Amino acid sequence: MERWRKGDKAMSNPMTVKGAESLREEMAHRKGALRQEITEAIAEARAHGDLKENAEYHAAREQQSFNEGRIQEIESRLADAQIIDVSKIAATGKVIFGSTVSLIDCDTDETIRYHIVGEDEADVKLNKISVMSPIARALIGKMEDDLVSVVTPGGDREYEISSVEYL
Repeated sequence: MERWRKGDKAMSNPMTVKGAESLREEMAHRKGALRQEITEAIAEARAHGDLKENAEYHAAREQQSFNEGRIQEIESRLADAQIIDVSKIAATGKVIFGSTVSLIDCDTDETIRYHIVGEDEADVKLNKISVMSPIARALIGKMEDDLVSVVTPGGDREYEISSVEYL
């Protein structure tokens, strides 16, 4: 994985404050209520007898394994996270990790707005794009009113950066 630099500190997993909160909430749910539900499902399945041919037992154990693996993954992601609060950064109009960027498509005059976030937070349906995505890479370091060319599968697209916000 590519590493990002902030000063002299290498960042292997940049994350917004909201993204870190979301992962912490998911971990709390998985360690609490979900872990309890799975334990109860295993106990109930054991009560049905022969475990070799008990599909409910095997499904519950598989769910338990997945849940514990996801807990470890979240703990690891949070331990490696470089949490960045862009709301505390002075607004300069420069596109950085965590900023929200409004773009005007130079061909269609359509406006689109993207929030540049960490890989764990990316959700295209919510216009949250990964800092590793081609469009985010093209935008990072640019300023308001700059023209940006982005290589896409459908061909090169040109955008004008109309605004940069640090929300």
